[in-house]
Amino acid sequence: MTSAQRLALLGGEPVLERQLTRFNTYDNSEVEAAKEVVESGLLSGFMGSNGPAFYGGPRVKEFEKEWAKIFGVKNAITINSWSSGLTAALGAVGLEPGDEVITSTWTMCATATAILQWNGIPVFADIDPDTYCICPDSIRANITEHTRAIVTVDIFGQSSNMTEISKIAAEHNLKVICDTAQAPMSTHNGIYSGTLGDIGGYSLNYHKHIHTGEGGVIVTNDDDLAERVRLIRNHAEAVVGGMKRDDLRNMIGANYRLGEIESAIGLVQLRKLKGIIMQRQHAARILHDGLRDLEGLELPKLGIGNTSVYYMFPIRIDVSELRVKRKTICDALRAEGLGGIQEGYANIHLLPMYQQKIGYGSAGFPWKSDICKREVDYRKGICPTAERYHEETYIGFACCLYRLSDSDCQAVIDVFRKVWRSMPSLRGEI
Repeated sequence: MTSAQRLALLGGEPVLERQLTRFNTYDNSEVEAAKEVVESGLLSGFMGSNGPAFYGGPRVKEFEKEWAKIFGVKNAITINSWSSGLTAALGAVGLEPGDEVITSTWTMCATATAILQWNGIPVFADIDPDTYCICPDSIRANITEHTRAIVTVDIFGQSSNMTEISKIAAEHNLKVICDTAQAPMSTHNGIYSGTLGDIGGYSLNYHKHIHTGEGGVIVTNDDDLAERVRLIRNHAEAVVGGMKRDDLRNMIGANYRLGEIESAIGLVQLRKLKGIIMQRQHAARILHDGLRDLEGLELPKLGIGNTSVYYMFPIRIDVSELRVKRKTICDALRAEGLGGIQEGYANIHLLPMYQQKIGYGSAGFPWKSDICKREVDYRKGICPTAERYHEETYIGFACCLYRLSDSDCQAVIDVFRKVWRSMPSLRGEI
């Protein structure tokens, strides 16, 4: 066996002696857009008082208008982060203290933290074994008389099963909030993900398909929900009286406003989005074709009616077939020079906050208070698919980090194929 054939983990030469091309779609157009804003002297057009400036400056308004047009919705509302967007969306739908909201455990922690911001109670559902999105059957199993809403998570670039989830929501009179941070312009039955619930939204932070550094966009076809989001975004309590609104639920505002520089950059980025997604889908096809014959490797699958924009290239291994631990395989992939390899993803129901049920203060609020109507179960074992994948079988390739030219894709394939050819050496058989 030559040095090139031997695994780098075992002293051989790595396949990749260069870094993959980092994902960066910025060029002089973003620079010029930001420069124009700086030269204008108006870096934020917002005022926390009644009047036209309550809704932001010219770039904010133009960005929102363009986003709404492209995504085919009545309202698009910019926000300073998607974490803020989730909080604003849950407040807008009228969440009451103690209301239960079902969401996925396989997501970034902010999805559930936004529920707690309104003193709601997160309830965690398991994931679909193929798409990693929230499982409709698990949603059904977790509905109680206290359930108020569902937060779907369109993970890794494709939609949750909104056909089934919409049926469940209609049966139980539940609001649906779509966390589509990772999946802009993916579709479910030909409709853009994020637009299929009562309210949804997208992230614009640095490793997403398009980004403004930090930021997000909320979308809804419900004009009242849109206005409630705008109020929460910009000091609702100070202005709601002058707007003569009777419904004061959750009119506790904040400064969740996006600036003019970010919005100007967002406009430039938005015009690049289709091209970025086409390139990412092209790369995913190359990876899929180059890896599909590897034994014990489960490649990404699409849900019925779905397209994916491949924020991640999610895979699983059959540990019993390969007879090698996931950590050893990941170490071997990394040693060959491949970055962006993740072992497991998330089981947020197992975070200390939920295991100890300590949120606000030290006395266990909201769980150990009168607003929590029952003992909510966060024990290990409630989400068996997500837990097994996280602990044993899931490997993510973070394609969001890379530009992935055809040659980059081939290098990724070469790394995987070398490691798979060398499985006997990882088992200690040779």
